[in-house]
Amino acid sequence: MYSFLFHFIMEVLGIAFLFLSFSVIVIYLLIMILSTLEMRDHRRKNRFADYQDIITSPIAPGVSILAPAYNEGESIVQNVKSLLSLHYGKFEVVVINDGSKDETLAKMINSFELEITDFAYYAEIPAQPVRGIYKSKNRSYNRLIVIDKENGGKADALNAGINVSSKEILACIDVDCILSHESITRMVRPFMEETHRKVIAVGGVIGIANNCDVQDGTVTKYRVPSTLLGRFQVIEYCRAFLMGRMAWKRLNGLMLISGAFGFFNRELVVEVGGYFPKTVGEDMELVVRMRRYMEERKIPYKVSFVPDPLCWTEVPEQEAVLSRQRNRWMRGTIESLQLHRATRLNPNYGIMGMVSYPYWSVFEKMAPVLELLGLIYTMVIVIIGDFSAFYFIAIFIVFYLLSILVSSFSILFEQVSYNSYKDKKDLNKLILTILLEPILIHPKIVYWGLGGHWDFIKGKGGWGQMIRTGFKKSDDKKNMDHDTLNS
Repeated sequence: MYSFLFHFIMEVLGIAFLFLSFSVIVIYLLIMILSTLEMRDHRRKNRFADYQDIITSPIAPGVSILAPAYNEGESIVQNVKSLLSLHYGKFEVVVINDGSKDETLAKMINSFELEITDFAYYAEIPAQPVRGIYKSKNRSYNRLIVIDKENGGKADALNAGINVSSKEILACIDVDCILSHESITRMVRPFMEETHRKVIAVGGVIGIANNCDVQDGTVTKYRVPSTLLGRFQVIEYCRAFLMGRMAWKRLNGLMLISGAFGFFNRELVVEVGGYFPKTVGEDMELVVRMRRYMEERKIPYKVSFVPDPLCWTEVPEQEAVLSRQRNRWMRGTIESLQLHRATRLNPNYGIMGMVSYPYWSVFEKMAPVLELLGLIYTMVIVIIGDFSAFYFIAIFIVFYLLSILVSSFSILFEQVSYNSYKDKKDLNKLILTILLEPILIHPKIVYWGLGGHWDFIKGKGGWGQMIRTGFKKSDDKKNMDHDTLNS
């Protein structure tokens, strides 16, 4: 009796894993098709676009750039100068000093001739106490506002920035990111083109600046990172931004706008209560909450995405740092899905409830758990002697080839659209990384994802420490700036 039940359960599990494997293949093929169609339409639409008209247009929306800063004293002055030099007519830069323990505030005061003002601060959204709001005595920096507040984390700092902001669009960024001079003009265009559907948020591509040359706040020469982990993230970001999010944009199913570079309708952000400080996935949680608000009120809307390389950041190249980042990403995903589980398979929430939420639940949140269960299942059938070497090898080859196909397709997207990596040696390194990733890196990603699940169960919070080495300067390739970010 027990033997029959055991074999029945194993048979059911085998069918379930086979169905899941088939689903993964179908879904990735659909993502490739949808992203190709969306990229084609984007290139056709923008082939002759003149973004200079947006800069001078009287109907162009104002933009408030919100940049939280915590212990950024080594690079804060250059980063703020870079933000102030962006090409746009109506914008302000709001830097939020989130209780830094170094010289972040002092360096801004000295460099930008700041003085404390009698700013009428009204807390539309709750945030930690504000100690002072600074403006510059120098008219050259009249776009700059600096908030000094008690430490409360990134989400809390952004809420304080929202309270001070005065423009229609919020551009929420990481202060150490490098933005293209055209980043604002390209990101506000979807807001200006809205017709019967209100644009509530716009995301953009995040490029990887490790090992690239940077001069005057601009990436002047692209190179792939020197480490395997760094190159893996180049491929991963191409998959996520140029394929994944383009496909979800076509379905109007985007549930995530990167916290490093996202534009939002300010009125709606305030209406839904701003960022939620008690999650480490505040970027995803806000987008889902905004979408819920629009769905519940039956207001036509869309979340858009601009697939142009407009923002660059430094990614971790040490396993210890990358593992903390992926642990946090997983915890943030789980928290956001838990907070909004009312949308799960709920037709009242449209594409988000019926397609996006199930996808994120199974193929993002549960992916490492399912892979672990698949490994355990394989070990069990080996032990009981019911193992088919042919079946195992066939499945491994299919998924290995699928991984190579999807990753190669994403790099092809990048090369056809932007051709950032012109050196053939860089492309050869990326191809080698594509071949090695499923074997050398993917198991670690699964392990770190499982760690995120475990830490969520234990109730662990916080961001952990992210170590950054700084961008390479094109005028002095041998000297590297060192910047440590304690998030």
